[in-house]
Amino acid sequence: MQTIQSSYRGLSLLMDLNWDRVLYVGVIALALGAGAFIGSL
Repeated sequence: MQTIQSSYRGLSLLMDLNWDRVLYVGVIALALGAGAFIGSL
């Protein structure tokens, strides 16, 4: 149980430090998808 808790805490810390990068990649993917959709019309 302690191993699961410590790995969850480590993953949570990693997400806290890198949430802006995840958001950046998500926005880029959304923009590419929207551009492909508009281009196909």
